[in-house]
Amino acid sequence: MKASSGEHYVALDHVRAVAAMLVFVWHFTHGHQGSPVPFEGAPFWGPLVLFDEGHVGVALFMTLSGYLFAKLLDGKRVIYHLFFWNRALRLLPLLLLVIAINAAQVAMTSTQPGATREFLQTIPRGLLLPTWPNGGWSITVELHFYLLLPGLLLLARRSPRGLWAVLAIALLIRTGYHAWTGEVQSLAYATIFGRIDQFALGIIAFQGRHRFAGRHVLAGAIACAFISLYWWFDQNGGFFLRPAYPSPSRLWIILPTLEGAAFSALIAWYDNSFAHRAHPLSKLFALLGEYSYSIYLLHFFFVFAVAQWIHVHVIDLSNFYVALPVALLGFVAMTPVSYLSMRFVEQPFLRLRRRYTIL
Repeated sequence: MKASSGEHYVALDHVRAVAAMLVFVWHFTHGHQGSPVPFEGAPFWGPLVLFDEGHVGVALFMTLSGYLFAKLLDGKRVIYHLFFWNRALRLLPLLLLVIAINAAQVAMTSTQPGATREFLQTIPRGLLLPTWPNGGWSITVELHFYLLLPGLLLLARRSPRGLWAVLAIALLIRTGYHAWTGEVQSLAYATIFGRIDQFALGIIAFQGRHRFAGRHVLAGAIACAFISLYWWFDQNGGFFLRPAYPSPSRLWIILPTLEGAAFSALIAWYDNSFAHRAHPLSKLFALLGEYSYSIYLLHFFFVFAVAQWIHVHVIDLSNFYVALPVALLGFVAMTPVSYLSMRFVEQPFLRLRRRYTIL
């Protein structure tokens, strides 16, 4: 998707598509409570493990944001009030529509007194806390990243060590939070205190992108190590069963860092090692990447009910290897809905964007 300055990075659209796909498949296969595919049904070692733990798609999105904005803003003077204006135009129209639909659903279906008022009270809190619906908590984290971005870029320009110091501080905060509360998964997964690692590592990877260009063996080794980590994680309970959510495991102190390190290296490798010609598969993934924000926010309205209906009326989806191809078809089937969202909700506001960089 083109930025307001006209840049269009096809490789990064591909990464967006993969991130959205991971999240969609995770929700389709496991639903809210491990149905139709039980959480215990882990696949064999290999890339499919990441679909079984598809929440990593959020980490991929966050890491990509750090890398992308470092790439967009590298060596340029930024007019930050226009930057924030453009990001608001990109994110808020669809987010506000999703919030309005959720509010209407609560008003029409809830039998609890004051349910609508309680829901509406979560909206202003969502500026600070992960309370927005349909995965909107991740938009909160993204907004916090935008507020920190000027400082992160300043650190990156003056001394790359500054970004490593940010990582060290984040690790200390999560360590202290675990010692205080006995768990850190909720903080690491759903707030900037966990995700800042991924944004910062995305920026660091862009700065060192030349180290990954054409390094296919290195990229393969990183991918295998990361898949092995998540295979072990998946086999030992995964996101929800170590032994419950939120998990008391100390692994969540460092897991955001490990995710960001692996994804940032692989993004830099993919972005700088290939020509990304416009063949049909590339165009499809670029299109899905363009629609990824729509898919991400809107799929919550469909994915759980559709998966259960197919499971009950069409085919038993309790086997991960049966559910996965059905989930992938469902992901592609989101394209018409996402097109309508882009065409009638998002694009009218995107035309109001202004250039925010000066060479």
